[in-house]
Amino acid sequence: MLNLFKKKTPISEVFPIDFVDIHSHLLPGIDDGAKTIEDSISLISKMEEYGIRKFVTTPHVLGSVWPNSSDTILDKLDLVQEELEKRNMSHIQIDAAAEYMLDEQFCELLKKRDLLTIREDSLLVEMSYFNAPVNLFEILFDIQLAGYNPILAHPERYNFYHKKFDVYEKLKNAGCRFQLNILSLTGYYGDHVKKAAEKLIELNMIDFVGTDTHHHKHLEAMNNLGTKKILKQLQPLLKNNQLFV
Repeated sequence: MLNLFKKKTPISEVFPIDFVDIHSHLLPGIDDGAKTIEDSISLISKMEEYGIRKFVTTPHVLGSVWPNSSDTILDKLDLVQEELEKRNMSHIQIDAAAEYMLDEQFCELLKKRDLLTIREDSLLVEMSYFNAPVNLFEILFDIQLAGYNPILAHPERYNFYHKKFDVYEKLKNAGCRFQLNILSLTGYYGDHVKKAAEKLIELNMIDFVGTDTHHHKHLEAMNNLGTKKILKQLQPLLKNNQLFV
């Protein structure tokens, strides 16, 4: 009998062995991600089952909503690392940076150089989903002047650029690298975001990917990544993340 269903690749076979997830929210009680240390370990354990064992987790730093400092983030990282050690999971490699909202508070932190980076100099930044900062390109210039390389989180999710695709090219020309949320390719955030993600990949604008894991619903949705189409789009980008090993 003809099998009408396309065979999917299991999620455990999607990620290369040295893949580093550079965008997630796995530290407990610090933003809208993991709430408790048990949540943190549960998420990390499930991601290990998926083949992800290396993380640079990135809690939000967002004004008065998530006013995290470098110290509070690193304290939570220590807590998670200690718990992993207790549970004989020290083979998991987890470090911490942050996902910085490009706002006035960020500009102050930039002046003080009080920022947590991915590897030596890569800085994960985001914008409001409603509009970009009026001085966006000035901020990007200042970031690079300070010696950092900006990586824009989930550019495909900024709906206000979907009909102004030339702005993406301007951002790239301004020295901004792009990190795609892998769930965007599954339609998790909506069809319009999926189409933007596919177009950005087609135009070779995406540099890195991240899971942007906040909770188990995100991990459940990752089981939809194993189609031939998505794997063809993802595989070269997954390899790029190995630069952060």
